[in-house]
Amino acid sequence: MGNAESHSSQGCCRFHYSPEELAILDSVFDAMSGSSTSEGTKSGKTAKKLVTLATLKAYVHKAVLGTMTVRLYNGMRSIDPIKKSTGLTDTITKKQFVAFITYVLRGTAEERSLIVERMISHDADGSVKGKQIKEFTEDLIKSVVNLLRHEKMLRDWTLEKTGDSTLGLMRLTAYLMSELKAEDAQLSEDNLLNVEYGKHALEDWVYRVSYIPSFLHLLVTMGFHITKLQPQGELFSIKHMLPQCIGIKYTGLVTVMDIPSVIFLHTNLPSELQSQWKLIFSSQTHGESFSRFSGQILHKGPSILVIKDSDGYIFGGFASHSWDVKPQFQGYNDHYMYLNHGQQTMPNGLGMGGQHNYFGLWIDGDYGGGHSKAKPRCTTYNSPQLSAQENFSIDTLEVWTVGIPPEDPLSKSKGVLDQDPEARTLLEMIGKTRISDGLRDPGEDEEEEGNAS
Repeated sequence: MGNAESHSSQGCCRFHYSPEELAILDSVFDAMSGSSTSEGTKSGKTAKKLVTLATLKAYVHKAVLGTMTVRLYNGMRSIDPIKKSTGLTDTITKKQFVAFITYVLRGTAEERSLIVERMISHDADGSVKGKQIKEFTEDLIKSVVNLLRHEKMLRDWTLEKTGDSTLGLMRLTAYLMSELKAEDAQLSEDNLLNVEYGKHALEDWVYRVSYIPSFLHLLVTMGFHITKLQPQGELFSIKHMLPQCIGIKYTGLVTVMDIPSVIFLHTNLPSELQSQWKLIFSSQTHGESFSRFSGQILHKGPSILVIKDSDGYIFGGFASHSWDVKPQFQGYNDHYMYLNHGQQTMPNGLGMGGQHNYFGLWIDGDYGGGHSKAKPRCTTYNSPQLSAQENFSIDTLEVWTVGIPPEDPLSKSKGVLDQDPEARTLLEMIGKTRISDGLRDPGEDEEEEGNAS
């Protein structure tokens, strides 16, 4: 199966592949080049297989953007494993393909940045402009989201029930671009797009920003159909980019969270909190009541609070501990989380960071509004003002628990009919229904379904 070519390809890289991994690479390259392993020349020798832009376009996953396919093509053909080429070739050899896979999946920051540079601009002379990096980043994120959607790996974060992914794309791109280190740190965001970034800047970016290697890994393994081959092995396996979503599947609710933002937040959470998110409060479902809000979030474990204000800004905070009602700060260093309700002497509301009357994020106890004060930064998080205005009005408020929630000692046990299926069946036979069926929170049946599977 192309052994001579396979061994020579492996020899050009410092990493060695197992026979199973090499078989997968052989299979992928054969399909990508539009040839089969049985093809040969009249002399009996194996014909040299090459990938062209046309055969790559025909092979690559349909969810990958056309512009990204061209970027993959340029990334592969720019590699010169034998250091003899005088310029870019129009075709891709087996050695170039294997070297590309090696750099993307196993490479150093320097090797990955070389690939990124050529994918950004195939004729780069050692530097690329910020605008080109931005366009590459947008293509990469779009292709990743498209792949997850086509392969049914959104884990119930459907496009129909989540916020505008276009805005999420812009926000995530802006964040990734902000991690680029320009020589002149005083430049405005618009001017940064015209700055030229050299090899060292790109290498630093790829090294520090883990999203770029992770996105490239998913793009290559899924975009080249490697994940569909068995066995895949550890090298070609992919990790979930999204947590399991619980709480919106069987409802008419559309969350303010968008998929690129969930990917960003999920990646930044501790690994033990990345398995699932469950919606435990939404003002769209539970109404605009601080009493109902505080009751819904107590003793539920770590959570993410998300606010959309009347100006369209979306912001929030992460609580690493369960919320509890008490007239003093709680959490890390006792100066992190504050939740109080029904008191006459202490402020009633929810706060995160800062201090009384000057919180990094505050929701008033009478609901409807709050503030985000930071001049110039929140003293707890070193974060800027989160809302459009210092004092904001709430449009939508959501709270999501993250990870497996702890046992709630105050939670109500299941009803008698839940514990006695025979009694429930008897009621159904005589035409009676349970009144409580219509009073359960969104996601309760969904969670039970997930636990049963």
